[in-house]
Amino acid sequence: MLIRPEAAGDLEAIERIHRAAFSGPVEARLVARLRADGDAVLSLVAELGEAVGHVLFSRLAAPFPALALAPLAVMPDHQRRGIGSALVRLGLAEAEQAGWRGVLVVGEPAYYRRFGFDAAHAAGFETPYDGPHLMLRPLGGELPARAGRIAYAPAFKDLA
Repeated sequence: MLIRPEAAGDLEAIERIHRAAFSGPVEARLVARLRADGDAVLSLVAELGEAVGHVLFSRLAAPFPALALAPLAVMPDHQRRGIGSALVRLGLAEAEQAGWRGVLVVGEPAYYRRFGFDAAHAAGFETPYDGPHLMLRPLGGELPARAGRIAYAPAFKDLA
């Protein structure tokens, strides 16, 4: 499997992956809008002969340099093979190397805990997604802040 940064020729494949993985257009539209608004920071594609997975990290307004992990998608016939995990792990490593201090995700705790995401890390922050599925993964050591307001990119308002 090859994981690489998104390229201009990947846009249709990325849309297809999200539509298939989520059985609809919402996440595909989110990716397109984050990209168009200039809020997409890190976009990775997984290939197995063709594009089969995608993850996007977008900027957050937070008390420290932070990203949102959303969305993550793998074609249904390629799920449960470690592709999503590989995309998340590489994305987190690249975000840390680039100097980001934390990544937030809204997702299934049983899945995202394996990458170091924890709801306890997010508990002091206010977001539109507060609750047990909001998790934070510190990068590069301790978080510079433990509380404050975190704003997602405007594209997320349609999801809140």
